[in-house]
Amino acid sequence: MLSKEQNDLLTQVGPNKPMGQLLRHYWMPIAGESEFEALNTKAVKLLGEELVLYKDLGGHYGLVDRHCVHRRADLSTGMVEAEGIRCHYHGWRFNAQGACTEQPYEDTAFPQLNAKSKIHIKAYPVQTKGGLIWAYLGKGEPPLLPDWEAFSWENGFTQIVISEVPCNWFQCQENSIDPVHFEWMHENWGNRLRTGEVKFGAKHLKVDFKEFEFGFTYHRLKEGVPESDEAWGIGRVCLWPHGFFLGEHFEWRVPIDDENTLSVSWKYTRVPQEKEPYVQKSIPTWHGPVFDEQGRAINTHVMNQDFLAWMGQGVVADRTQERLSASDKGIVMMRQRFFAELEVMAQKGQLKGMITQSHQNKAIPLPMVYGHQVTQSRTIEEIKSHPTLYPFYKSYVFQAGQPERVKQLATQALGLEVQDFDGIVVPRQS
Repeated sequence: MLSKEQNDLLTQVGPNKPMGQLLRHYWMPIAGESEFEALNTKAVKLLGEELVLYKDLGGHYGLVDRHCVHRRADLSTGMVEAEGIRCHYHGWRFNAQGACTEQPYEDTAFPQLNAKSKIHIKAYPVQTKGGLIWAYLGKGEPPLLPDWEAFSWENGFTQIVISEVPCNWFQCQENSIDPVHFEWMHENWGNRLRTGEVKFGAKHLKVDFKEFEFGFTYHRLKEGVPESDEAWGIGRVCLWPHGFFLGEHFEWRVPIDDENTLSVSWKYTRVPQEKEPYVQKSIPTWHGPVFDEQGRAINTHVMNQDFLAWMGQGVVADRTQERLSASDKGIVMMRQRFFAELEVMAQKGQLKGMITQSHQNKAIPLPMVYGHQVTQSRTIEEIKSHPTLYPFYKSYVFQAGQPERVKQLATQALGLEVQDFDGIVVPRQS
């Protein structure tokens, strides 16, 4: 249980709030590069700030205030130029640093004034990695954008899925260090939804949690599984400060504002030996629905079930009313680390997980459970005969709404027909 003041510290992310200031020290994924094969501009809201992400005609990205400083026209409907973005209302142009580089009327009528030199709008650095576009909303020189090893994996079909979840980011991130929910939500409850059967799967016998440089690991041992299993020995990664790494995919929970979260996932699937060498020219990005056509929360896929649980806690979970138990040790550890990092920030100390040296930022490995299942080369027949691997090839189990075009791309890349998910979640183990 937390006090209201403690809960507010963890959940409020505006520019003048401590947690908002802390998160602004870290890079955040905000879009997929492939989205800009069809778009020039995209309105985004991050940490309570209304912004526009654009790709200019020179191929460079920018992230600036959504509203033109002149008379507040919406720059998300603006025009991109060879360099920068131009307001559609009166033609003022801004570069990626937020400087006004052109005022058509004023430059023509009063060129001697050079009025544009005094005009700036808010602008933030952006970079690309892993097919994602990342933003840094902090002040000063940003740290290095982490180069996780997974972004360098070859011979893989990767896809990016983005959803907007109407609840606070912190209850989403707490899910990243909650192993027992998988047993109940994704296995027991998921089976009840699918079949109506009153039965339960293997129970958790024990869980453990450890902290490391880039976050935490959670470890679990279930009935019928030896202690030599990697789920107990290696564990899954709660990635600091707002991510989750499960081996073949990442999930990030990016705060839109205090009441909404941008869920961004990145999923890699190793192609079969028969399809090697495989080079993916563009990583498809698609937007996963949270609600069905009747406005009900979708409950068929793994992450959709997570979304449903997070939303069910309330727009902002009231932690003054909770009662934690033994399986929540990791959640307590993570909260304590956030409180500690807020103090470090206040003292202008070195924050957790920062990468500042380029020699440290090359294909950084993370603890990975069942890594051989993710990266090992296999034939199509070997994949089909693998009881826990094949389900992750034949359908996208994580989110509903995979577009037909992405199914077709995956089918072509994998040499296996990708179908709609049948709702069966198979626990993975060595």
